[in-house]
Amino acid sequence: QVQLVESGGGLVQTGGSLRLSCTDSGRTVGRYAMDWFRQAPGRDREFVAAISWDGRSTDYADFVEGRFTVSRDNAKNTVYLQMNSLKPGDTARYFCATDRAGATISRRGGYWGQGTQVTVSS
Repeated sequence: QVQLVESGGGLVQTGGSLRLSCTDSGRTVGRYAMDWFRQAPGRDREFVAAISWDGRSTDYADFVEGRFTVSRDNAKNTVYLQMNSLKPGDTARYFCATDRAGATISRRGGYWGQGTQVTVSS
């Protein structure tokens, strides 16, 4: 059973960095492509980044503009999102999810974590 828990969020100033982690206590994420999404107050949830099951393929939303890097360590059942050059517009709750397509990337979440809050101050 997939049980995703995100961590690493917090308050950071503009231009700062955070690294989010997503760990699966069910030890099954190695089978899935993994996605990151975010949702700001009053806005729809939006896709941020994704990585294939083996880490060979990645996908990013246009707004990332090279600032974020998604990676994974299947031995640790963990997926990461390194976020650099953060902007106030990146303020949102960030969620990880298994990709509904399974091992490949489709930008559609399947199983979801509870999210971690990222706040970027100006």
